[in-house]
Amino acid sequence: MSSSLNSTLGTTDIIWNLDALYDSPEDELLQDDLDLCTQEAALIKDVCSGKMADLEPAVFARSVRRIERIQVNLGRLSTYAFLHFVTQVKNDAASAFMQKCTEDASLINKELVFFDLEWAKMDQDSADRLLAAEDTAPYRHYLTTIRKYKDHLLSESEESLLLEIAPVGKESWLTLFEKLMGHLEFGESGRSEEEVLSALHDADREVRRTAAAELSEGLQGQLHILSHIFNTILAGKMIDDRMRRYPSWVSSRNLSNELEDSTVEALVSSTVARYDIVQKYYGIKKDLLNLSELQDYDRYAPLPSLPEALVSWQECKNIVLDGFRSFSPEMADIAELFFDNNWIHAPLLDGKRGGAFAHPAVPDANPYILVNYTGNLRDVSTVAHELGHGIHQYLAREKGYFNSDTPLVLAETASVFAELLIFHKQLETITEPAAKKAFICQKLESIFATVFRQISMNRFEDMIHNSRRQRGEVSSEELSELWMTSQKDMFGDSVNLGNNYRIWWSYIPHFLHTPGYVYSYAFGELLVLALYNRYLEEGADFIPKYIHLLQEGGSHSPYELLKPFAIDLNDPTFWQGGLKVIENMLNEVENV
Repeated sequence: MSSSLNSTLGTTDIIWNLDALYDSPEDELLQDDLDLCTQEAALIKDVCSGKMADLEPAVFARSVRRIERIQVNLGRLSTYAFLHFVTQVKNDAASAFMQKCTEDASLINKELVFFDLEWAKMDQDSADRLLAAEDTAPYRHYLTTIRKYKDHLLSESEESLLLEIAPVGKESWLTLFEKLMGHLEFGESGRSEEEVLSALHDADREVRRTAAAELSEGLQGQLHILSHIFNTILAGKMIDDRMRRYPSWVSSRNLSNELEDSTVEALVSSTVARYDIVQKYYGIKKDLLNLSELQDYDRYAPLPSLPEALVSWQECKNIVLDGFRSFSPEMADIAELFFDNNWIHAPLLDGKRGGAFAHPAVPDANPYILVNYTGNLRDVSTVAHELGHGIHQYLAREKGYFNSDTPLVLAETASVFAELLIFHKQLETITEPAAKKAFICQKLESIFATVFRQISMNRFEDMIHNSRRQRGEVSSEELSELWMTSQKDMFGDSVNLGNNYRIWWSYIPHFLHTPGYVYSYAFGELLVLALYNRYLEEGADFIPKYIHLLQEGGSHSPYELLKPFAIDLNDPTFWQGGLKVIENMLNEVENV
């Protein structure tokens, strides 16, 4: 089934070329890079360990550059191992190779633990002397950010031990999760996760109902393992937070996002307060579908008049590039590199990880994009989304490895903006009212998935982390109860959430890979809605400011990066403004 669809859509040969990283797992450069990193780490430790406060600024800056080079090489290695694995998660050799790379990197990083510890705990006068030096200027933000972790770092021996055992800790459980989901087959036809999730968007209600039942049946059969993985990672984070003296489960995420707790609280509380938008919409959708009751498997049902024709890969490419070019030729030119240079992996394959992502790789290579392209309009939006990430990562690479890594809350800015560009470009071509209404509804549902659903998942995370800390291991039934609580709060009475839906927390990887991450999606969407309104107001004058924002990567905090746009992230009215844009779109649906 997958190979036939790939052939129909023209994605069979849309396979990424990883040669910018390494030729193969047997590439001799792999070992050369590891040997170089091992030697460099030992030399840096010999020169700097225990002496950093007394180093000359030029020596200190050179050491930072050398450490960055080590991390570039380790990043190249880990990126290659990961990308090599995710398209063949059933391949034991690919899994073993990734595990070996993780272990090798851990041993090298163990030798560099001293740097962050000594730098973070250095007295302020000595730190100021080094930060003030011209040689250190390119790394000033990066170094200042490290010092914010001063109260959360352990001793060198403790940090070294944690790095030593890391490959058999969280990373090992994440690999097990990926293998489990990659091996799972759903229903009698043995569909993949990606195929069964795609069927939830089918126009035929029976197809959707069957897909929901098959998804739940497949997950239920592995629920004891999935629950154990969840509990192990919850407990691991609990222990780590306790050892590092973080006051709450989400504190470390807010710190890494360079956000004040008050900013996140303003975002979450403002969004929860507008769950009525979700409930109103699904009441409208129920009527548009002529249903007496909207079931959970009806949420993604396409509305009548929504174009159903498959969009080939070439057509998708043309739509996305044309949309980008109408905003910024530079954006389109960069996006074209991904298509022309095989930086994208698009077909459905047995053993390929589901979903989609953009990986920044390392600055002297190029980003890579993975999608599972099935040819619907939603997938066109996904390609635009991931290319937005890729463009952001490509533009920021000039800042270097340490400064190009964008805080998660701004990492979604370019992707969501790219989606919005393509949506408005496509909307311009639709003249028939029913089709226009259906298309706006599809976009609204995408926004709901990015804003309201992510905040409801943040509320689920809040409950499961606190439950694990207060009452011990959380049973699969308790996890399901907490999931349903978070979902019913959002949907109210507008959608009937059946028993099948109770365990759908178990396949969502964000909860495991990056706890606390999901609110970043809502942050990015609401921010982009505000930025897009600025674009409509300012026209061409907005574009250079936007491109500059992407080029800056993570070289400043989100607050500083957004100063040119005069945005106050701590003001609830800012977030309410973005939510108002969503409400206006909903009103437009009623008036079409």
